[in-house]
Amino acid sequence: MVEPEFAVPHIIMVLGGVILLTILVGSGLKRVGVPSLIGFMILGLLLRVTDSHWAFLSEEAIRIFDFLATVGIIFLLFRVGLESNLPGLKRQLKPASIIWAGNILFSGILGYVMSYFALGLELIPSLFVAIALTATSVAISVAVWQEAKATNSPTGELLVDVAEMDDISGMVFMALLFAIAPMLREGLDSTVVGVLFETLGWLSFKLMGFGVFCVIFSRYLEHPITHFFRRIGETPAKLLMIAGFGLIIAALAELLGFSVAIGAFFAGLIFSRDPETVKLDTPLGILYDFFTPFFFIGIGLNIDPGTLITGIGIGGALLAVAIIGKLVGTGGPARLTTGRTGSLLLSISMVPRAEIALVIMQRGLNLGEWAVPGQVFSGMVVVVAVTALISPIILRVLLKRWPQSAGET
Repeated sequence: MVEPEFAVPHIIMVLGGVILLTILVGSGLKRVGVPSLIGFMILGLLLRVTDSHWAFLSEEAIRIFDFLATVGIIFLLFRVGLESNLPGLKRQLKPASIIWAGNILFSGILGYVMSYFALGLELIPSLFVAIALTATSVAISVAVWQEAKATNSPTGELLVDVAEMDDISGMVFMALLFAIAPMLREGLDSTVVGVLFETLGWLSFKLMGFGVFCVIFSRYLEHPITHFFRRIGETPAKLLMIAGFGLIIAALAELLGFSVAIGAFFAGLIFSRDPETVKLDTPLGILYDFFTPFFFIGIGLNIDPGTLITGIGIGGALLAVAIIGKLVGTGGPARLTTGRTGSLLLSISMVPRAEIALVIMQRGLNLGEWAVPGQVFSGMVVVVAVTALISPIILRVLLKRWPQSAGET
């Protein structure tokens, strides 16, 4: 354990070293086309293993890493919400809804069946796995489509719409699960079922209220506020204003009993309708690049090395259903609207799990072993790492074989 008089400089030195390593890891992996989140999680795991041998991380350092990881969640999901295109989603709502329903139902049910019946997990961990598997990492696949200059094609636009719906539903499902998980832990009887429905009703009411607040803020307050800050300052002031409101709204969601993750996502949606604000996404990326790696490092720090062997086995089983769930759940409905080529491209693009899935599992792990056991958490990290690694490779090959452009289906 670090002596108190040396704690502050020691912590600052560790943080400085970690920041430098994130730059090197992120830059190196970007050159070879590997998502940087994989490197950040490995970095966190290495910190955990190193600390288990030499105990160089004090309790204060762990708390600071936890805080930075929380801020990282906020900026991660704020940007996901900011990059959402709700007006565009409305234009393709019908086909996107059909594909969305198929992919989340099939992925969720298959994940639950594998967890509960095949792996023998308890009810609550199985539900966490099922909900995490419904999510899709829009950032990983869209980056490949942007690289191929295919995002403006009908299939590319449909991909973004379905992935955005996945993100929104994943956040809502997470809020519902967090509300009912403590009661499910007590077991289901007539009394608990009544309280369960009462809690779901109250949560739905609060969620609707929070949603109404976000809509009112977006329609009537966001533009005057951002206009005011544009008048009194240059880009740094605008950037900090947006970041400040994002943090406040995220904290408000936490106080209402949701989570900072849900609040940050909705905050991003609030500002996403303002074109001038969206243009600030590039300078906002500075804060994103600084804080977000700490979330993925925190994932690695929370992996118990003793669970890795079992976790890899669980991860292999979950990986199979993670891939099949999206291929079948997305490909079947998509075949009706986009044809064989489009459905295959959409299916492969929906396979990666990352941001939302990790947030769900991380929050479950924080509740305790009864919600997400360590080996299950490690298994889902395996799913995230493998799907985030292999899907872009396959997708690049397919987009070269079947180029997509505006006007193609």
